[in-house]
Amino acid sequence: MAERQIHIMVVGAHAADAELMAGGLLAKYHKMGHKTSIVHMTLGEKGNRNLTPDEYARQKRKEAEAAAKVLGADVYFLPYKDAELPNDDEAAYALCDIIRLAKPNLLVTHWEGSIHKDHTNTSLITRTAQFYAALPTIQRELPAHGCWGLAYAENWEDPKGFTPDTYVDISDVYNTYIEAAMQYEMVSGKISSFRYKDYYEALTTTRGCLSGFNKAQCFMMPEGALVRKSDRFPGY
Repeated sequence: MAERQIHIMVVGAHAADAELMAGGLLAKYHKMGHKTSIVHMTLGEKGNRNLTPDEYARQKRKEAEAAAKVLGADVYFLPYKDAELPNDDEAAYALCDIIRLAKPNLLVTHWEGSIHKDHTNTSLITRTAQFYAALPTIQRELPAHGCWGLAYAENWEDPKGFTPDTYVDISDVYNTYIEAAMQYEMVSGKISSFRYKDYYEALTTTRGCLSGFNKAQCFMMPEGALVRKSDRFPGY
């Protein structure tokens, strides 16, 4: 068990986003004895041409639960529709309530410079929810919780302005990361024409080359943070 228990929460726009962009980080911290969790803003249920959104939603939820089990993470689902995620106070308060319930120390989410509006909105919602969750004067069912850490993860659909400055060694949990990602049928190439598995395998290798590790995932800290590479996340 880790000496100082921390909790890393990854917020993804669609089921599979969180696992692909930060699954190695979650697996690493679970192995170190820390607490980890995933929040899916939507299930990404409109991405299958052979199933109705309702049918694919049921499949994606089972896949998300299986992936979370592999990573050792708790998992939370919000009820928003794929491609229809609003950037509004209702969504921010819904995520705020999860933050107050779970009490994470570090939030990891999408970078806002995305080609997908759900990703951009998830990034903006997460920042607002982080702010709301910390304010005691915002009255919700649960008391305020200040989660002051925030980082942006690397996702192939979020490239505009993403400049990695933090590299985390995931070499020892790489197989767990891939196993979790492969719980999703879309990652195996049976649904999407995008080669998710090949892309993220190559990406972790490339980031490892740049940081001196075998396999790595990279993140972008908010403006003003230090550039680092580490066997763990800086400060966590």
